[in-house]
Amino acid sequence: MDLLNTLVDKGLRRELPTREEALAVLATSDDDLLDVVTAAGKVRRHWFGRRVKLNYLVNLKSGLCPEDCSYCSQRLGSKADILKYTWLKPDEASQAAAAGLAGGAKRVCLVASGRGPTDRDVDRVSETIKAIKEQNEDVEVCACLGLLSDGQAERLRAAGADAYNHNLNTSESTYGDITTTHTYADRVDTVRKAHAAGLSACSGLIAGMGESDEDLVDVVFSLRELDPDSVPVNFLIPFEGTPLAKEWNLTPQRCLRILAMVRFVCPDVEVRIAGGREVHLRSLQPLALHLANSIFLGDYLTSEGQAGKADLEMIADAGFEVEGAGEVTLPAHRADVAHGCGSHAEAGCGSHAEGGCGSHAGGGVCGTAGGPAVAEPRTDLVAVRRRGAGTDLAPNA
Repeated sequence: MDLLNTLVDKGLRRELPTREEALAVLATSDDDLLDVVTAAGKVRRHWFGRRVKLNYLVNLKSGLCPEDCSYCSQRLGSKADILKYTWLKPDEASQAAAAGLAGGAKRVCLVASGRGPTDRDVDRVSETIKAIKEQNEDVEVCACLGLLSDGQAERLRAAGADAYNHNLNTSESTYGDITTTHTYADRVDTVRKAHAAGLSACSGLIAGMGESDEDLVDVVFSLRELDPDSVPVNFLIPFEGTPLAKEWNLTPQRCLRILAMVRFVCPDVEVRIAGGREVHLRSLQPLALHLANSIFLGDYLTSEGQAGKADLEMIADAGFEVEGAGEVTLPAHRADVAHGCGSHAEAGCGSHAEGGCGSHAGGGVCGTAGGPAVAEPRTDLVAVRRRGAGTDLAPNA
């Protein structure tokens, strides 16, 4: 297929595809799916080999969020029966992180619900970062605390944070349809604050919220322009008790096409399969490893994921290997100009000069080029987290 040959060539050169080419990937048929995976897999292996980076989430503060993000089980007015608790103490968070690190994770993602941190919250998270790093010298720590005020990113960096996550989630034109308590511009501003402070920026999307192919391409092109080092791709987990509980639009094939499109647009960036992979990719999860080079290990913020042991077996069975603590995730042209775990490089996830690039996840207009397919709801796969952080039970790591 000429399209795929062109996209592979562009990916190996870190050249931005056209919007039409990105849309064409999403419009490919199921008959062509393995060809799409093979092509995007060549780009993935060129930049990242067969390594899979493991990340581990620690939910520092769960529920009771004042924001109204429609996809989130922690949102204002959520009826989802999730765990609700206030801030974990630094030693509690460090203990929770240790379970993931023992399972092979090299990055710990510290997440807290809310609009954004107060200065006191930044102090609290800074103490937590120091506690984790005292016990695990080589660990990468990423904070995800919402919208940042001036100076907060610098304080987190000084405390030892390596990265900051703040997802764009969807296209600018549809952002107001999923959230009204803050704007798309607010999110862009926070990613830029993280970059400016020398933190490795982590920003991604949620697929499955009713968006169009055009929306998906819009948000991924916007991400390329922002130039994060890692792009988490979430697939909506339709929690009962949230406005998007009935959005079951994704098929495993659709998810693979989305991941392939992200890889072609951001070829040399850490593409992470995030929330919802078990719910929507299901038995095709191993194929997704040919597209993404990073996953979350075990459970998510408020939902249960695949058992950590099963994740490790899946990676080995698919012919991949877990990335070691001493290995550098990013390609040399990005990592060489990065701080610590690698902040943004001069060329970007394709280069600004060339024009271009935790959560709960999404869907959209799904199916093949012949028309949308309606996915069967798999509510049996949506399990609320009842263990790990905020409980007395051992985590799934």
